[in-house]
Amino acid sequence: MSPTPAKPGGTRIPSRRTVLRGAFTAAVVTGTAGALLPLLDRDPAAADRPAPAPGPGSGSGSRATTEEFAEMYRGREIRGTATVVVPAGAPADDRVAVAAGPVTEIRIDGRPLHVMRRADGTYLSDVRHYESYPTLLETARAAVDELGTARLAPPAAHHM
Repeated sequence: MSPTPAKPGGTRIPSRRTVLRGAFTAAVVTGTAGALLPLLDRDPAAADRPAPAPGPGSGSGSRATTEEFAEMYRGREIRGTATVVVPAGAPADDRVAVAAGPVTEIRIDGRPLHVMRRADGTYLSDVRHYESYPTLLETARAAVDELGTARLAPPAAHHM
């Protein structure tokens, strides 16, 4: 290999390999710093505090939002709840509530209907799993419409 040619002033021109190595190193350092910044940018006093106890009313400062309904729809009793517990210190923002994930329960004539929450905040059920609905009440009504006169099957027992 020949040495790097010199400019007329006596300074050397860096090789292509040296320039690419420097650019790659800068990119790796920047990416690592960006990934670690949320971990390193925490309040040190917050790390010393004990974790809040779960559950509403425990004095932990967490707040819960609840959606509840109970109605007769097409001769069927529909009851449902969705509770989202937002950790203390979290901003009052819908994104936190979506990330926390609600605890949902729907019962049709006393039998549980399995409901899942999608990433966009809508719900779908085992009965109508090809369509999603914006609220639990609409999800339960759609399940009743699909069931007709049939009853929900009892929950399956888990076998080991």
